[in-house]
Amino acid sequence: MENNDLRLIKLNSKDLEELVTLSIKTFSDAFKHQNTLENFNHYLSTALNNEKLKKELSNPDSEFYFAKLNNKTVGYLKLNFDQAQSDFKEKNGMELERIYVLQNYQGNNLGKSLLDFTLARAKQRKLDYVWLGVWNQNLRAIDFYKRNGFKAIGSHPFYLGSDQQTDLIMKYII
Repeated sequence: MENNDLRLIKLNSKDLEELVTLSIKTFSDAFKHQNTLENFNHYLSTALNNEKLKKELSNPDSEFYFAKLNNKTVGYLKLNFDQAQSDFKEKNGMELERIYVLQNYQGNNLGKSLLDFTLARAKQRKLDYVWLGVWNQNLRAIDFYKRNGFKAIGSHPFYLGSDQQTDLIMKYII
């Protein structure tokens, strides 16, 4: 599949409903089978609900983008700057908090295109690094980030409901 028709569109408040639907769908496809239903549903209801995503969408230090392929939304990403970052909050860095592609479109280099956009965005802003947290059980994603120049530099806890999981912190130096 060619990515020539891939466009990244910055979201605004009118995109909230589609963002909520896409966030729940992609997160569910990726992680539902690896977690208890109770913890999973708790996470969805607290982290990916209308109110929470509306607040995130209106944060001037965060940017959301839809990945559109032939005018169909096939994925999205969320970038955090300055105080919107969950850990470092340094002005010279940027957090790639979310990067998701619908299951039917995976394996077509769309993730690589989204990551390339992210790194280009960091360079546009003259930042020194991009960092992210990735579940230590998500070996496919960890391998993807390593292949693209990210290095593990530590870890932090991630709570999915009452289940404390571990995210590797990975960093890419610009």
